Amino acid sequence: MLKTILLLTPVYVTLFWTLVLKTANRHNNDRARLFLGKFMFFACILYFSHFLFFYPLPQVYIYFDALYQYASLMVYPLFYIYIRLLTVDKKFELKKHYKYIAVPNLLLIAYLIGILFSPYEHYRRLIADYENSPWNFLKIVLTCMQLAFLIQVILCVTGNTILLKKYKHSAGQYYSDIEDSRIYKAELLNLCIILTGISSFILGILGRDFFFAEPVAMGIASLVFSTLLFAIGLLGNVQKVVNPSYETDSGVQPSASLATDQEMEHFKAEVSPKILRLFDEDKIYLNSKLTIRDVAQIVGTNRTYVSNFINTHFNQNFCSFVNRYRLEELERTIRKHPEYTGNTLAELCGFGSTDSLKRAVRTSFGVSYSEWRKSLSVQADKHQDNLNAKA
Repeated sequence: MLKTILLLTPVYVTLFWTLVLKTANRHNNDRARLFLGKFMFFACILYFSHFLFFYPLPQVYIYFDALYQYASLMVYPLFYIYIRLLTVDKKFELKKHYKYIAVPNLLLIAYLIGILFSPYEHYRRLIADYENSPWNFLKIVLTCMQLAFLIQVILCVTGNTILLKKYKHSAGQYYSDIEDSRIYKAELLNLCIILTGISSFILGILGRDFFFAEPVAMGIASLVFSTLLFAIGLLGNVQKVVNPSYETDSGVQPSASLATDQEMEHFKAEVSPKILRLFDEDKIYLNSKLTIRDVAQIVGTNRTYVSNFINTHFNQNFCSFVNRYRLEELERTIRKHPEYTGNTLAELCGFGSTDSLKRAVRTSFGVSYSEWRKSLSVQADKHQDNLNAKA
């Protein structure tokens, strides 16, 4: 009974996240999340086949073996495409992304051909005892699949790391919520896939026979994969696009540059005052979901202009610029209403959550929120003492 539960745990985890991620709203910021659901679907096939093999149900597994091999070759390319959707690609397009999934599909076709033209006993022996089965076309293809899997893990992890490193600052130029501007969740996602790849490599070295002989080790391996996959689903369900550079504003491509002196002068004379008025007078920063695209649309320009203005004149990215106003609002509100809780202050001052408020304080002042708030109380007490002394 325990063996069954442990073997099915990663199946339940991946099936759960497949369903959850498929319910994501279908707009630009959720396309990556929807695609992660495809990754979970293939992982579900992989671990269900894994369950059939180790239960063991050889008479059933033999019909799933090709799917198992195919799913194992698809999960890492799919995860790499997911990271691309977070960083450089607007949506999944077969004509653009086929090169990442071409090898798994070609090897699947070769494997199916090998199964079709191989005697049943040869195929059954290959599945049951790979090491001692004779070399033939089917074994060569299966060996190529195993090598391709290892190469894919290396390429996926390397590619993910490069993309996240390259675009790690892009989120701060788009989102105003300090939590959304940080990519630690995406980096944790990549760490989870690295650990999954390492675990798969270790299991491959130990071999299937080892886990038949050591059911405890099989249970531990199942729990490790279940935990990592649950973490991937949990992080991916809340991770926003790291580099939403594909969005356009007012019909102008965001890559448009401040090309001419006339455009520069127009921006300084007309647009810059509008931006400052939005923050100084209209307090647009109180919108916790504010993005630079919202600001650009209101002032009638594209967000490259807005971003360049903030970076040049304030030496800050968009997120830091907005949170400077929110922190000033926070300080004013605390001085006026010292009894307000963190949740109330976060809501009133434009922070998306108490965590965002605390992180903004820590980032800007280098101390914890409680320490910073205590210092405000001390300052207020000193000010009151000075007033009393003068009176």
